[in-house]
Amino acid sequence: MTTAPQVFDAGSLPANDNVNPYAFCVDLNGQWFLQKGKMIAYYGQIDFHGIGHGPLDGLIASSFHSPLHASDWVVAQGQGKLLLADRAFDINSYDLEEGNLTVRSGNLLAYEPSLSLKQSIIPGFLTLIGTGKFVAASNGEVHFLEPPVRVDPQALVGWSDCPSPCHHYDHQYLRGVMGGVRAMTGLGGASGEEHQFEFVGAGTVLIQSTESLMAERDTGAVPQEDGVPGGGQGDRQGGAQPPGQGGGLQRRFGL
Repeated sequence: MTTAPQVFDAGSLPANDNVNPYAFCVDLNGQWFLQKGKMIAYYGQIDFHGIGHGPLDGLIASSFHSPLHASDWVVAQGQGKLLLADRAFDINSYDLEEGNLTVRSGNLLAYEPSLSLKQSIIPGFLTLIGTGKFVAASNGEVHFLEPPVRVDPQALVGWSDCPSPCHHYDHQYLRGVMGGVRAMTGLGGASGEEHQFEFVGAGTVLIQSTESLMAERDTGAVPQEDGVPGGGQGDRQGGAQPPGQGGGLQRRFGL
């Protein structure tokens, strides 16, 4: 027996909750910060403003402090239901209460302006400080661990209320032939069995259920796919970008 798909409208969509494991609905009444490319649909009157453009200087000054990522973000402003997703990855919302959480920059989808976004000293990560809600994606279910703990860097999503991690290399890996190769070439240490992030002190560490990072993807650019205006095979042959295209703005990962 086939079950009919559930059809949503502006009234039946949840408010600030998951629609399913792969999509989240923001009940927008004001402003939210949103990473480009994560809105899949919306109901209502909502405008999108680029960071550093338009009449939002006061909001940016109080809630966005990451110039390296400014081109990857917009402010959604207005009233309505805003649907967020990221390539069918798992989506979850989290609440901070007078706390701080550092998260991999590519995993963070959106956050309330009551939180302040800052650039972490760890490359590829951002830190949220204050009280409010944010939405993040993960490659598989997220698990919460207490320090002291060592985690595979590729499984790491973020950490809350604890010091930044240190690098840890397996002692046996540093010895013998492999240790000599690493000393001479700098190569190796790519797997979690050889190299980990070590967390100590009080707090919580968030890891995803796989050692595979979410694949990098251009944000703010027209998807290079047939059927998408400006993105099909015919459009690529000419090499010209349509007006208003953001170009090759890359999601930032890395350690």
